[in-house]
Amino acid sequence: MLLSLDVQVPDDLWPKSHRSYFIWEYGKPPNVVIEVVSNRKGGEDTTKLKKYAQLGIGYYVLFDPQEMLSDQPLRAFRLVANQYAPLNESLWFPDVGLGIGLWEGRFEGHPNTWLRWRDQAGEPIPSGAERAEEEHNRANQERYRANQERHRANQERHRADQERHRADQERQRAELLAEQLRRLGVEPDG
Repeated sequence: MLLSLDVQVPDDLWPKSHRSYFIWEYGKPPNVVIEVVSNRKGGEDTTKLKKYAQLGIGYYVLFDPQEMLSDQPLRAFRLVANQYAPLNESLWFPDVGLGIGLWEGRFEGHPNTWLRWRDQAGEPIPSGAERAEEEHNRANQERYRANQERHRANQERHRADQERHRADQERQRAELLAEQLRRLGVEPDG
């Protein structure tokens, strides 16, 4: 996999030359290349490491989930003076504004250890599905809050209606008592 910033993707992706990354077509090497190790035959930590350095690729990541090449499932390197130097534990790529790390969780229904892009605080950057779920949850929370507010407003209207009804009853009772006093010859306002 690769990440290349500040390149223009062709409008028509169907020609074979547009479905591969050619440095001469895009005018620059990728910023990050990630190799996923699936066997010991690929030369990811030997020949590819040297070749990617010669091509000027800024960061090289080896994701070795089955630890076929080393006891570290994730290693990253930064290009320094045309050679790769191992990155420290943070695995942050300052020139790219991203980091990378392992994440335990469920992706597309499968629980596993996954490789995830991370922000500067080390938090996984949400996938499209996660962002959609977060947005869905936010929308549900907003609907819930709006429903709560409508419910409170309805309760207030109901209380106000009850208070008006009680006030009307009191007024009617007072008028009835005033009428009875007048019949007895007593002026209630006097």
